[in-house]
Amino acid sequence: MTHDGGSPQNGNLIFDQAGNIYGTTLWGGTDGAGTVFELSPSGGGWTLSLLHSFYDNGTDGWYPRFGLIFDSAGNLYSTTEYGGAAEGGTVFELSPSGDTWTEDILHNFPLDGAGYPANPGALVMDRSGNLYGSNATSDYSSNSTVFELTPSDGSWIFSTLYTFARYGCYPQPIAMDAAGHIYGSCNSGGLYGWGWVFELTNSDGSWTLTDLYDFTGQSDGGNPAGPVVLDSSGNLYGATTTRGNLSDCIGYETAGCGTIWEITP
Repeated sequence: MTHDGGSPQNGNLIFDQAGNIYGTTLWGGTDGAGTVFELSPSGGGWTLSLLHSFYDNGTDGWYPRFGLIFDSAGNLYSTTEYGGAAEGGTVFELSPSGDTWTEDILHNFPLDGAGYPANPGALVMDRSGNLYGSNATSDYSSNSTVFELTPSDGSWIFSTLYTFARYGCYPQPIAMDAAGHIYGSCNSGGLYGWGWVFELTNSDGSWTLTDLYDFTGQSDGGNPAGPVVLDSSGNLYGATTTRGNLSDCIGYETAGCGTIWEITP
């Protein structure tokens, strides 16, 4: 296992204002449990710095599957799929202090009733500094949710905004518009069983879910995966991993090759 990290495959990369790049690796680092890294431009090349190595020690999370986000103060936030005090994954913060970074665990997810981790996804942050994300347990159990973490007097308060019915979603990473509406896709469920796209809107602290589209498993594709993306006009974009009009894909000869989709309000 490499000490500088390994398998930087799922998390998005982000830049700071100085042009440095930040990201995560699933494996590697001091304990082999994943890393957060920075790449700084230097003399026509890039210099790698490890900001944090994760440890499978019953306290720290490990396997940081998704990328990072910044707040206005330059702190970094993301999730780990495994580990933490409750073993079901974590939400963490990395804060800069001189040349070092300090990790704080903001939330520990428990294992579900079948012993699977919570699988928290990528995070988004609103203008007030609240964090939002989704989690999807490996056995599609009923504690797949969209959640919020709110800062309060030096700690963070965890709230469940919406809980999906058993086998009804397996939510993917979410997006948020300027009005605070949350959008995401479900890899499974929906009217036809091929997944669906949803919107969550907040009214006086109560969140209402709207089904925006149900995939049919035909030319529109099936089993959406990965985050949804919003453009400035409010159009939603994403990808499905199966079905569509093409076939003969490697390993998916009968399931279709997937699609890139757009939903227009």
